[in-house]
Amino acid sequence: MIEPLEPQARLDQIVKLIAKHMETEVCSLYVLRSDGVLELYATEGLNPGSVHLAQLKLGEGLVGTIAATARPLNLSDAQNHPAFTYLPETGEEIYATFLGVPVLRAGRTLGVLVVQNKAAGRVYPEEESEAFETVAMVIAEMIAAGGLEGLTRPGATLDLTRPVSFEGEPLCDGIGIGRVVLHEPRVVVSSLFNEDVETEVSRLTEALAILRESIADMLDRRDVADEGEHRAVLETYRKFAQDRGWVRRLEEAVRNGLTAEAAVEKVQSDMRARMMHLTDPYIRERLHDFDDLANRLLRQLIGQGGVSADIADAVVVARNMGAAELLDYHRGQIRGLVLEEGAATSHVVIVARALGIPVAGQVKGVVSRSEKGDSIIVDGESGDVHLRPPPEVHDLFSDKLRFRAERQQRYRSLRDQPARTVDGTMIGLQMNAGLLVDLPQLAESGAEGIGLFRTELQFMVASTMPRAGDQERLYRAVLDAAGDKPVTFRTLDVGGDKLLPYLSHGPEENPALGYRAMRLALDRPGLLRTQLRALLKASSGRESRIMFPMVTDLFEIRAARALIDRELDHLTRFGYEPPKKLSIGAMLEVPSLLYQLDPLMAGLDFVSIGSNDLFQFFFAVDRGNANVSGRYDDLSVPFLRALRSVVAASERNGVHLSLCGEMAGRPLSAMALIGLGFRNISMAPPSIGPVKAMLTTLDAAALSGELHALLDDGEETGSARAFLKDFAERHAIPY
Repeated sequence: MIEPLEPQARLDQIVKLIAKHMETEVCSLYVLRSDGVLELYATEGLNPGSVHLAQLKLGEGLVGTIAATARPLNLSDAQNHPAFTYLPETGEEIYATFLGVPVLRAGRTLGVLVVQNKAAGRVYPEEESEAFETVAMVIAEMIAAGGLEGLTRPGATLDLTRPVSFEGEPLCDGIGIGRVVLHEPRVVVSSLFNEDVETEVSRLTEALAILRESIADMLDRRDVADEGEHRAVLETYRKFAQDRGWVRRLEEAVRNGLTAEAAVEKVQSDMRARMMHLTDPYIRERLHDFDDLANRLLRQLIGQGGVSADIADAVVVARNMGAAELLDYHRGQIRGLVLEEGAATSHVVIVARALGIPVAGQVKGVVSRSEKGDSIIVDGESGDVHLRPPPEVHDLFSDKLRFRAERQQRYRSLRDQPARTVDGTMIGLQMNAGLLVDLPQLAESGAEGIGLFRTELQFMVASTMPRAGDQERLYRAVLDAAGDKPVTFRTLDVGGDKLLPYLSHGPEENPALGYRAMRLALDRPGLLRTQLRALLKASSGRESRIMFPMVTDLFEIRAARALIDRELDHLTRFGYEPPKKLSIGAMLEVPSLLYQLDPLMAGLDFVSIGSNDLFQFFFAVDRGNANVSGRYDDLSVPFLRALRSVVAASERNGVHLSLCGEMAGRPLSAMALIGLGFRNISMAPPSIGPVKAMLTTLDAAALSGELHALLDDGEETGSARAFLKDFAERHAIPY
């Protein structure tokens, strides 16, 4: 492998050496092309004139079957196998015994390696088959490193460079054109062959011990959030790490001549190829756990830490990731985000939307098919992802991107126009934010203020608890940037799926229904008091709007007000100027509050509906679970009736009402909210332009009359989406 040979000479030498050492009459290498054809690239024993001429389609013949299934075949009478196909140009009809293994990398089939003998009845023993798979893995690394460049015929390319398109779910609008950055990049194994077996076995044993200790430590300390994993996943990791079968396969690969890291790469690739073909969804899901564990072991062996984007036009590709992890990347570099998992209301998607990053989710298989630096296009409108797109597709999306830029320019022209419907109804359009990086968009979007400032993001991106002074500086900077525009600060909303690495959290079977938000804050009054003091000091002499999240009972509001009064007394006693005006509000996210709306509003200055969580609890839909997140529509008639009841209660009590969930940022659902009577909504900054373009063409009174009639129909229980689309089309309203 290290000899200075030309690519074809190297392949010829490889198959010759294999044939000699395995005492076989034939050894052949087939490589998968981008058109799905397996081409004979080298042979020892078959007709040498058939090299680069003999071809099989995926699934055709024994070789095609191995490539399609990613499973080896070990046959004593190959010609009687139902998949056998005779290629006259090769002269292989005289060979009876057959051993073929897939050439795999990261679970992808790049080719097939075959040995054959004339004598019938021979069966290659398991140790020979294992050694043969090891050689195939080495060839896979050579192919992936470009070792076969120059051997393809004009017009033909290898499968590794083939354009691939994926269908996913559109999670955040926009188009991103750039190059792949793998969020958890595959470790590149450069050292393949060992010089001392026992040394490599010792390295492997030591790395496994460290891996097991780290998992046990995280479980014992319940420090699950540090890795962004759930405790159940760590339990699965522990089982994998202690599995004797897995360890035995690793040790066998080392004893067959590989380094410890190359052995992990080989066993990981084999396992992925086999599990990919299983139909049991639970077992297939465990494939992700196995991949993650193997990558941890690889990084332990070669001492590699995390990486960040070093490509100017990066499209981050990941199975899933947390909101804080996205913020580790430089915003100016990211053109898009592609997730194999993820849902529209996942927090990483919410942050991406705030940053104006297009996102596609549920893009199955994209991680294993991507290589760092591959060209990629993500369409946040359709959810489609194009990996290594051909020039015509790239040109098409470049034109589409220019068109979107022109449309954004039209939205910017609306920035200074009032948000007024055609019948004169004024609508307050505000933006959601959570970090200083969001603040320039306040002016750029034309938002009338910040309707939701998520204070927990400062905590989520920090490695230690933000000090009181740090919190105060952030809140003061936000108020300074907003000027005379209002800012509503939501107090710390952590727990559930937003865990902080420096706060201990016990395991919970249902985190969304568990110890989070106000429950946690009131049990740790020192944490909430510190934040309230920072908010009150930052808004000294100015208006202060403080909102409490996830209120589930009225006593929580009374307890929170008591803490505010205590902090105001403390600041006054020490000579601090109090806020000029203090408004207290709460998030309505729990359905039980729908039945105590009047007493709720009697104790508040304003109420804001968090439609993401309210909808989640209303229909018992886990917003991060793709299996159910798309089964229910937030424009369903029952949910709209619930929202209408809140509007009526706010009017009865004279309490300011807004909505700051994802519904507000989509023109069609925002249209429904206006029809229900909402006059203040808050959304991600990029959504303000499209929503304003919609409402400036909307007759709110006409829509309200028709929508209320629909909701008053006692027989109607489906979705209002079709009705709203029909109304928009009848009145030429862009949605």
